[in-house]
Amino acid sequence: MSPTVFAIGAACGVLVTALAAAALRNRFYAVFVGVILGVQASIAAGIYAAFEPVWPLFVYLELCVLVHFLSLARARMRPLAFRALVSLPALFFAAGTLLALPFAIAAAFGVEPIGALGAFAIAGLGVWQSLAARREVVHLALDGAPVEGLRRHPKGRGADARPLRVVQITDPHLGPLMSVARLRGICERAAREAPDLVVITGDFLTMESQADPRTLADALAPLAALEGKVFACFGNHDHEAPHIVRNACAKHGIRLLVDDEASLETPAGPVQILGADFAFRDRRARLEALCAAFPRREGHLRLLLLHDPGAFRHVPDGEADLVLSGHTHGGQLGLLTLGLPWTFVSAFTSIPDHGVWAKGKNRLYVHRGTGVYGFPLRVGVPAEESVLCVHTEALAATRDEARPTPAA
Repeated sequence: MSPTVFAIGAACGVLVTALAAAALRNRFYAVFVGVILGVQASIAAGIYAAFEPVWPLFVYLELCVLVHFLSLARARMRPLAFRALVSLPALFFAAGTLLALPFAIAAAFGVEPIGALGAFAIAGLGVWQSLAARREVVHLALDGAPVEGLRRHPKGRGADARPLRVVQITDPHLGPLMSVARLRGICERAAREAPDLVVITGDFLTMESQADPRTLADALAPLAALEGKVFACFGNHDHEAPHIVRNACAKHGIRLLVDDEASLETPAGPVQILGADFAFRDRRARLEALCAAFPRREGHLRLLLLHDPGAFRHVPDGEADLVLSGHTHGGQLGLLTLGLPWTFVSAFTSIPDHGVWAKGKNRLYVHRGTGVYGFPLRVGVPAEESVLCVHTEALAATRDEARPTPAA
C-alpha cells in the first residue's frame, strides 16, 4: 500500500468514525474524536514510509485505534478478547504515533522517519509499565520541621518500633487497562498486607466503568475483609458518576469521606483522617473550611486525603501531618525508570508529581497510581503498589518540645 493510499484511507476512517460518534453519542464527543484521531492519523501518515514493508500490521493497528475510539461512543467494560485484540493495540499504537511526532515533522521536510521505530519501542515499554505495578515498601519519617516554599523532601529514616502501616490505592481508572480482575487482585494484595488502614484517593472510574455499577463493586470486594480500616475520597473522574462510587464503597464498608472526618485506633496510635472532596475552584477556602470544621484531635496523627496534589499548597500550615494524594499518575511520562526524578508534570507545571514533598510543617506523599488515563500509556513511570510505613517518633518529639511547660 502506498503512503498516499494510506493517508487517504486514514482520513476517511477518521471522518467515518467522527460521524458515527455523533450519531451514537453526541456532537461534543464527535468533535473530540475528530480532533484527537485527526492528529494521530496525520502523524501515522507522516511516518508510514518507515513501516511500508509491514503495511498490513500498520493498517491493522490504525484500524484498532478507530474501532477503540468508536467503541467509547457506547462506553462499557469490554471482554478480554476485545481488550487484547483492539483496545491494547490501539493504545499502544496511539501512544507510539504521538511519541513519533518529531519524526513525522522531519518526514515533511524529506527526512526518512526511521527513528519512529524507537518511538514504538518506548510505547512497548509503556504497555508493560501500564499493566504491571512495582511493589514497594516506603518508609517515611515525619519530623514537622518547617520547610520554606514547596519542594521535594527526603523520606527520612524513622526509629519507631511500630510505624503506621498504610496501603494507598489511587487512580485505578477501571477500564481498558484496569480490568475488574486486575483491580480485585490489587485489593486482595492490599488486604494480605494486614495494614493498619487502607486509603483510596480517588479516580476509581473511566467512561467504560460507568455503564454497569456492579463492576466497581465487584472489583473492590476484597476490601470488605478490612471493614472499619478503609477510607476513600473522590477524584475528579468520580464526579462523573458519584452514585457508583458511593454505592460500591457502602457495599464493602469503605468509609467515603467527602469533606468529612473519621478517627480510629491503630497499633501505632490514634489516627484522625480528613477527606477532601475534589474541586477545581476555591480550593484554598474549601480546605480552610474543612480544617476549621474538624480541628485536630489531641494525640492523633492527622492525615488528609486529597486527590489532587496541586491543592497541597492551599492546606493551612500545620493542619496535616501527612497529605496523601494521587491524580498525576506519578508524572506518567518521565525518567523514573532510569533513576531520575524528572517527569512531564515536573517539567511543565509546579504540581508535585511523585514521592515526598513539604511545605511549611505539612508533608505530602504523591502515589504514582495503579491505572492510566489521558495519555494512552505510562512511559518511564511505573505503576505503584506500596506499603507506606509512617514513622511518627520525631514528629511526637517536636510536638512535646513545642508544648508549653506548666507553671510551677
